[in-house]
Amino acid sequence: MHDRQTHRQTARRGGGDGSGRGSGRRAAADDDAFAADGVTRAERRKAGKTRMTRRGRILAWTGGVVGVVLLGTAGVGAWVYQHLDGNITGADVGSTLGGDRPVNLSPGSKNILVVGSDSRAGTGGKYGSGLTTMQSDTLMVLHIAANHKWATAVSFPRDSWVRIPECDKGGGGQSSPHHFKINEAFSIGGLSGDVGKAAACSIKTIEKNTGLRIDHFVSVNFEGFKGMVNALGGIEVCPKHAIHDKKAQLDMEAGCQTVKDEKALGYVRTRYSVGDGSDLGRIGRQQEFMKALAAKAQSKLTSPTDLYGFLDSATKSLTTDKDLAGIPPLSDLASTVKDIPSDRLTFLTVPTYPREADVPSDKANVIWQYPEAGELFSDLAHDHEVGAAGKAKFAEAAKNPVTAHSVRIRVLNGTGTPGRAATAAEELRKLGFTVVSTGNAPTTDKTSISYPASLKTQGEVLAARLPGTKAAESAQASPGTVTLTIGPDFTTANS
Repeated sequence: MHDRQTHRQTARRGGGDGSGRGSGRRAAADDDAFAADGVTRAERRKAGKTRMTRRGRILAWTGGVVGVVLLGTAGVGAWVYQHLDGNITGADVGSTLGGDRPVNLSPGSKNILVVGSDSRAGTGGKYGSGLTTMQSDTLMVLHIAANHKWATAVSFPRDSWVRIPECDKGGGGQSSPHHFKINEAFSIGGLSGDVGKAAACSIKTIEKNTGLRIDHFVSVNFEGFKGMVNALGGIEVCPKHAIHDKKAQLDMEAGCQTVKDEKALGYVRTRYSVGDGSDLGRIGRQQEFMKALAAKAQSKLTSPTDLYGFLDSATKSLTTDKDLAGIPPLSDLASTVKDIPSDRLTFLTVPTYPREADVPSDKANVIWQYPEAGELFSDLAHDHEVGAAGKAKFAEAAKNPVTAHSVRIRVLNGTGTPGRAATAAEELRKLGFTVVSTGNAPTTDKTSISYPASLKTQGEVLAARLPGTKAAESAQASPGTVTLTIGPDFTTANS
């Protein structure tokens, strides 16, 4: 399930989506540089190809194909419409999520979890050694503002090292809370092949780690997506370089060619043999492919008969929460995004840095960069537009991240129980922090963090890893260190 060898290779190539050194610069340029297949913008213009716009990339996942489905159904009989509408699977995730969830702090806004599901069920592990469970190849949250005048799509690198909460394993029983790659959540919930339960675990994980309330989810199954491609006779792609990827079962020569069946699926899945090997490149290639898919389907709208196979496969590949299950509600969603001005659509990646900077032995994962990631989540939770300025700020901060290892901490025991400072210090070291000393403090009921004025960012970085703990500037704080005074409520994000 964990595919450790795969992720070790990722680290050597600079990490996952937004993971490697310089990833902030790649993430900052992702609106203009999705040349994952090696074709430059100039070459695409020469070939008559246009780059995908911000709206196009978002719609490709949330409404592009669905929009074609809606147009296609306009000319068919009622029984066909009803059949296609009934193809869309609706999952009741509410009962699985439980009651301990974030509150929607901006009524009227919507957070939609979008999952590109690479289900291994029925493939015999063809696309990954020993991997026979569902995998989330693409994971992002689309925030639509309450006034419908702007939207932000945030991608989560699949190699993000996060706390995965207790989840219904789908096959029975509950998983234990633990840390691992964020995409494992989808696998845990999907052990029985139930996309709804897989999505529920991903929702719980996103909510616990970001504080965002997820209102809806949409899952597009890549295996079902093969049927869409085949029904259209394949899709033309133009890789500049040959691709030979054993993990994706893909061998392609350079140059324009039409792909379908397993080759189409392999093309959107390949990662290590194209560009810098990052998930950012794969996300861009998938979105470009989906745009081409939608465009070709739209060209066949004049012949509902020819289009039926595509429509049937497209609707069968979609799983949503019950409120979105059906062509009418998905149409409303697609229309809402389509009406947002292009300069008010922002597509970005959660800022990260390689976890190796904190834990030298981990060369496979990335850590969300704080305080920037916290600021991003807070902005969305309060319906504050991130926009181009916010995106530029995150990109600039990514050039010199404040790592956990760079934060020097003095741990004081305020619990009255001997040994608690030493225990806390060990937990912090596991997170990568540098503990310089331990000691005792007057008894306190609540854990607190204090820092000198020059270490505000370092204090915020520590607070981000201690749920519910606030950091405050103090004139009495020890120079050069952040002081953590632990109370009975002390817990780390690693606990």
